[in-house]
Amino acid sequence: MMSSIKEKILESLKSVLPIALIVLAVSVIFTPLSVSTVVLFILGVAALVVGMGLFNIGADMAMLPIGNKIGSRLTGTRKIWLIAFVSFILGMVITLAEPDLQILASLVSSEINEFILMLAVGIGVGFFLVIAMLRIIFRIPLNILLIIGYAVIFALVAFVPNGFIAVAFDSGGVTTGPMTVPFIMSLGIGVASVRGGKNSGNDSFGLIALSSVGPVIAVEILGIMFQIGGAEYVPQDITVVADSQQALMHFAEGLGGYALEVLIAISPIIAFFLLSQLMTRAFSKRGFLKVLVGFIYTFIGLTIFLTGANVGFMPVGSELGEALARFADGALLIPIAMLFGFFVVAAEPAVYVLTKQVRQMSAGAISERSMKLSLCIGVSISLGLAMMRVLTGISILWVLIPGYSIAIILTFFTPKMYTGIAFDSGGVASGAMVSAFILPMAIGACSMLCRDIFSDAFGCVAFVALTPLITIQVLGIMHHRKMERARRRLTVVDDGLTEYEVKYATETD
Repeated sequence: MMSSIKEKILESLKSVLPIALIVLAVSVIFTPLSVSTVVLFILGVAALVVGMGLFNIGADMAMLPIGNKIGSRLTGTRKIWLIAFVSFILGMVITLAEPDLQILASLVSSEINEFILMLAVGIGVGFFLVIAMLRIIFRIPLNILLIIGYAVIFALVAFVPNGFIAVAFDSGGVTTGPMTVPFIMSLGIGVASVRGGKNSGNDSFGLIALSSVGPVIAVEILGIMFQIGGAEYVPQDITVVADSQQALMHFAEGLGGYALEVLIAISPIIAFFLLSQLMTRAFSKRGFLKVLVGFIYTFIGLTIFLTGANVGFMPVGSELGEALARFADGALLIPIAMLFGFFVVAAEPAVYVLTKQVRQMSAGAISERSMKLSLCIGVSISLGLAMMRVLTGISILWVLIPGYSIAIILTFFTPKMYTGIAFDSGGVASGAMVSAFILPMAIGACSMLCRDIFSDAFGCVAFVALTPLITIQVLGIMHHRKMERARRRLTVVDDGLTEYEVKYATETD
């Protein structure tokens, strides 16, 4: 176990270290940061490395096996009403406890009551998780449901107050975070495995995609009902510490607070696991104990990770955004945001879960490296667009409408598995690091440029959820064409051509 912990922490270090070096380099060369912020940031980096490593171990031991078992057992009952009921309850309860959603709700608390926003998002996820589960059982094409879902979203946009549109789209990204993703993804794999059929692997993806649609619609309806918009953003206080002792005390306070949040978040899954184990005995005694140990790793890892992200990274994100907006009229805001975007996605715990599941379900045909590279490119582009919007004040719809149109059109040309993976990737990439680091950076820049926070800063998460839809589908099309060329080459070899002729035929194809 110690060797596994060491391996995971080293992987986490490789993911987080580039971000830390970029922040420190920018603070030294271009935009000096306060000593207090730098001290908290360094402690945050250490917390992220340890927390992410422990969380990944916990996800492997607990979250993924439980989701697989529950999904397969539910499908095995053949009771549609039971599948729908359990899916709705699980989707709503887990979402209400999702730490990413709590971060967003606290940031928009001046617009709307936090609990009302979270309840609307939870209902949206629960409803669309039911649709996603039924889609797998009845073999409904994913792109058809996505077209309907996004058609409803953009139809409702016309009635949503302008100041609340970005918040609605952001809510779709933050709901699929480190707690939700492992469980929902493995749930889909469990359902697809029992249903069987040649397309079961393809249909195991897409639950995250549809679960991201529901919150946007729910929050749009909330905005229309209450005509939310126009409230003045109330900035959060940035912690200032005088010395290292105060910094450690501040982190200790953060650990206590986030430990309670994570305990609340993980308790519904633990309760459901214990209840299902009592009724079905799905796990052996050894497997049961392994899952319990996995929950401990998940709890400790996620607590440390969230403390590092929120206590260590949120202040530096806000201060960095203000400093970059001041420096040369914001000339560096876009390129540095794109640089952060390329590396920040690798530090998302949910990305580890997605890439591992993709590699397993594709039998290694889709490598983790190609997935991560496509995600990095997509998130880099998205943050460049987000900061461009901060500088120019253009409407978020100028990016989202053509972006989603391209993504939907690509679904007709992309292999089905890649379509599900791509739309799942959008929700996975927009996790805790985006909410706790990139969004405060955009808010800091907006406040310095005297722009409307709700209209121009919010929307970062929505952009991060959008671009992977395109980059991963492009990856799928490229991979499909590569496989087709390989098949033609094998056919040519069977026809008796020489190796030179085979190579020439492949290159000129």
